Amino acid sequence: TVAVSAVVTILWAVVGYSLSFGKGPEGLNDWIGGFEAFLLNGVRPDTAHALAPGLPEYLWIAYQLTFAIITPALIAGAFAERFKFSALLLFAALWHLLVYAPICHWVWGGGFLGAQGVLDFAGGAVVHVNSGVAGLVCALFLGPRKNWGRENMAPHNLVLTLIGASLLLVGWLGFNAGSAWAADAIASVAMLNTILAPMAGALGWMIVEWIERKKPTLLGLLSGLIAGLVGVTPAAGLVTPGSALLIGLICGPVCYAASVWLKHKLKYDDSLDAFGIHGVGGMVGALLTGVFASAAVNGVAEGATVLKQAIGLLWTIGWSAALTYAILWICKLTTGLRVESDEETEGLDLAIHGETLHG
Repeated sequence: TVAVSAVVTILWAVVGYSLSFGKGPEGLNDWIGGFEAFLLNGVRPDTAHALAPGLPEYLWIAYQLTFAIITPALIAGAFAERFKFSALLLFAALWHLLVYAPICHWVWGGGFLGAQGVLDFAGGAVVHVNSGVAGLVCALFLGPRKNWGRENMAPHNLVLTLIGASLLLVGWLGFNAGSAWAADAIASVAMLNTILAPMAGALGWMIVEWIERKKPTLLGLLSGLIAGLVGVTPAAGLVTPGSALLIGLICGPVCYAASVWLKHKLKYDDSLDAFGIHGVGGMVGALLTGVFASAAVNGVAEGATVLKQAIGLLWTIGWSAALTYAILWICKLTTGLRVESDEETEGLDLAIHGETLHG
């Protein structure tokens, strides 16, 4: 993910930002931005983007970069322990330009989905559905890890899992509240909702797990917490706190079903449940945004419907799935895609990078 961050950051400064938030050529702006901000040309300390008039454009660029980085990084969770490093670099570059930038433009950058009233406050479709669907395509394309389904592949260190989830929760407050683009009432409700929903999600997941497996687990609580965060992301600054609680409470069990039952029923190896939590949680959250969005909380929620949200999801799912599949073929025919069997057995840290985080 560090390498993915480096690749995406450079591409963002060169052309990704311009494609995502620039104004495209006549007749194409509904679909993609242009090249007027190539290498951030024309951006100065005193300029502001039309979509964030109260912010210096440099701040807007840096903030939006964090979304551009996290989206392909989430995909990596679906194919962990199988992907060649050279393929990862090529995949990240092509996916950023061909998948993330167009979808970001459609929803946030002045494209057709935003114009049609599709709501995505902080990345339910742009980030989570987009990456989750891509992760599912990658998992299906690559096939499962060696001995998947026969060996216990649970996280080896729950302390690190807890630390990681805690860092996500804190960072998510910045993502969601920051998407108000001001320190105002909308940012305040977004922050509160981003605390309430994951706690409800954690309890929802735990209850289902407790009933089915007879034991509540820390891993389950943390998974439900992330599910609640994902679900409230498209709705954070658009719904009341009570609605946020319901979104989290619904997303926990639904993401449990996708990550446990659906994955084993369809027999795909999504290593870190990128699809089960991010993809499915993002879909549920996006649809529930159409149910619960309140103009009393945020005026842009006026006219929100489930149908509009569903149309946005269909475009996001279709584009992400089709282009991800094409990019995987490009990688397979150029760099190669999957590591050798003995490298997978040895572990990619040691086999590919010559280092390991543990003895």
